[in-house]
Amino acid sequence: MQEWANLALDTARVRGATFADARVVDIRLRDLSTKNGEVGNLAESESLGLGLRVIANGCWGFASTDRLTREGVQACAAYAVSIARASALAKREDIVMAPEEAFVDTWQNPFVQDPFEIPLERQLELLLTADREMRRIKGVTLAETSMQFRRLEQWYASTLGSRIHQVKMQSGAGIMAMSFAGDEIQKRSYPSSFGGQHQLAGYELISSLDLVSHAARVGEEAVALHSAVQCPEGQSTIILESSQLGLQVHESIGHPIELDRVLGMEANFAGLSFLTLEKLGKLRYASEIVNVVADARLEHGPGLGTFGYDDEGVPAQCTNVIKDGLFTGYLSNRETAPVIGLSRGGGTMRAESWNRLPMIRMTNVSLQPGTWDYDDLIADTDDAILMETNRSWSIDDHRYHFQFSTEIGWEIKNGKKGRMLKHPSYSGITTEFWNSCDAICSREHWTLWGTPNCGKGQPMQTMGTGHGAAPSRFRNVRVGVAFAKG
Repeated sequence: MQEWANLALDTARVRGATFADARVVDIRLRDLSTKNGEVGNLAESESLGLGLRVIANGCWGFASTDRLTREGVQACAAYAVSIARASALAKREDIVMAPEEAFVDTWQNPFVQDPFEIPLERQLELLLTADREMRRIKGVTLAETSMQFRRLEQWYASTLGSRIHQVKMQSGAGIMAMSFAGDEIQKRSYPSSFGGQHQLAGYELISSLDLVSHAARVGEEAVALHSAVQCPEGQSTIILESSQLGLQVHESIGHPIELDRVLGMEANFAGLSFLTLEKLGKLRYASEIVNVVADARLEHGPGLGTFGYDDEGVPAQCTNVIKDGLFTGYLSNRETAPVIGLSRGGGTMRAESWNRLPMIRMTNVSLQPGTWDYDDLIADTDDAILMETNRSWSIDDHRYHFQFSTEIGWEIKNGKKGRMLKHPSYSGITTEFWNSCDAICSREHWTLWGTPNCGKGQPMQTMGTGHGAAPSRFRNVRVGVAFAKG
């Protein structure tokens, strides 16, 4: 495959490109699901092609092809250069990129069991068993399960001299039960909502989730929520469990630190950002105990934002986004880094596939662990609401005003977990919310969650991101009743 990337670069240079990089990408997907004891989806697919970026006359051009022949690759490269030349007719200034070294390397995430070597029948039987266990609970109306696997092999080459081969194996699974009663729908999910947990791992991740043993509890809680007390309204202390907090990080920290949004270069699917350039190094984003990093390195964990090199050949890095509560860093690439005085791109450029242009994407944007033991945190809290598992979210197009609801809540009274609460929700302003954080649980309670469906760009690209978090406490937050009866 490397020869096709090399041919694309040679053709682009001959056509007048001053820079070019090519990605040959082979993607294999497997998707399984069940619904009420029936197979919902059973699909496997593969995609192979080449994407080429070039700079000619000071402007970008991009083209792609799945016709991996000499004629097909040469035509693709010629087309990319012609697009760059056409774009240059309306340019304001030439593209300037931060310098980067050339790398010749191979990288692969570690995994134990290749999920594509596990028979489909075995995987499907696991899902059907979990489905059946949820439906054993009287009152469960709908049971759904899902399992997804993705293997991406990529060959990257650039006119800088880089030649990089990477293999990424991704696995994920989850279960969900719904209970319909009257005009009310209650829902419980495990291990998280919207497809469960996803990581760069093999089938061993699925085994560790132990879906079947959690199925009955998921169904029981969905049914029990109908009889639960409504979540109170007003100002309250809240404790967010780690998967909900991971989504909070994604929406109110991850998207606003994307430098292309800040600079107005990208606004699709998530808007712009309130984090304008003058706030860097000056904004008190959060309380002093809050530290957030964007870390693509393997040592951070097997997150969906983990890799060896990004899609413009920059090695994985760790960026301090919030340090002791102070806003300290953006997600950048080689083109945007010079705008904020950086000498190197941040290593965040990724594309969904070979036929999409790489763009700045979240890596693993994670809240660093604190010092609290979970039981001690509950015991230290007199009056609060514990909220678990996201049900819905809404945030404005500058990522500043938000509202989230969760599937379930629990009353905390006098340091003890008490009554179940239904329809919990909370809302706030991003910086006020994060400044209200006064306790974060320790590494023992920290989980690196995977969000496999983050959308950005047009045409829209779906990308996986990682978000580490541990249960945390926030004071004086506006809480309410989501989905309340009118």
